Amino acid sequence: MEYFVQQLVNGLTLGSIYGLIAIGYTMVYGIIGMINFAHGDIFMIGSFVALIVFLVLTAVFYSLPVVLFLLIMMIVAMLTTSLYNWTIEKVAYRPLRGSFRLAPLITAIGMSIVLSNFVQVTQGPRNKPIPPMISKVYDIFGISISQKQIVIVLVTIGLLAIFWYLVNRTALGRAQRACEQDRKMAALLGIDVDRTISITFIMGASLAAVAGTLYLMYYGVVVFSDGFVPGVKAFTAAVLGGIGSIPGAVLGGLMIGFIESMWSAYFSIDYKDVAAFSILAIVLIFLPSGILGRPEVEKV
Repeated sequence: MEYFVQQLVNGLTLGSIYGLIAIGYTMVYGIIGMINFAHGDIFMIGSFVALIVFLVLTAVFYSLPVVLFLLIMMIVAMLTTSLYNWTIEKVAYRPLRGSFRLAPLITAIGMSIVLSNFVQVTQGPRNKPIPPMISKVYDIFGISISQKQIVIVLVTIGLLAIFWYLVNRTALGRAQRACEQDRKMAALLGIDVDRTISITFIMGASLAAVAGTLYLMYYGVVVFSDGFVPGVKAFTAAVLGGIGSIPGAVLGGLMIGFIESMWSAYFSIDYKDVAAFSILAIVLIFLPSGILGRPEVEKV
């Protein structure tokens, strides 16, 4: 029983990271109906920015508390990735918004390759490790829970509460929901659609940056190709939970995390990805819109 609960804790930690990344996919798709396949690489850039900030802080202000280290790393990573995503949306996606549906998708894949190779050239192809930031582990009834896992879960819960409030209780959230329902009508009613979409990209990038910082803190290493696999799994989580639904993205991320953790514990770790994608296929056969997704109704 202790082993089972231990895997639940590990799955919750991993699923929290996937859920943060998945929200970026689902927010962009909900408003403009586009899959931003460069989002995983934005997550990877957030990890690298956090790494650079960590190295600078340890070299100059090595006596700062760990909480301040993490906070500064997250803030700088959020600002940097927001600038990247805002630029990508403005330069690569906005001109193609009225084009046929495959054009933005192809462009997004191209931007993913550009960002990945850019980081490979500027930072090198090798793994970039950091010393452990938080190493304390608590033993509770035979279950090992590290401070890193507690930090990841608490940060995820806090950010989800903030973003839920922004989307459901603010003027920005009302504008986003209006653009999601009908962009043309929203524009006629005075909503700046371009600005709303840009802010949505910035919000998604900020969450990806936080996920990248937590990923670096948890695993202690990052490499230029780290945007691909977590990005694909986060996209899978968004589809599994119901793409376009923020709670669905979080639920899907947690499910992917639990599936990977349990499969690795009780079966072969080599096939954990196969298990996750198989569950996705099974769910979509019976629930094509995902667990919490709304079926699209085409008006005629």
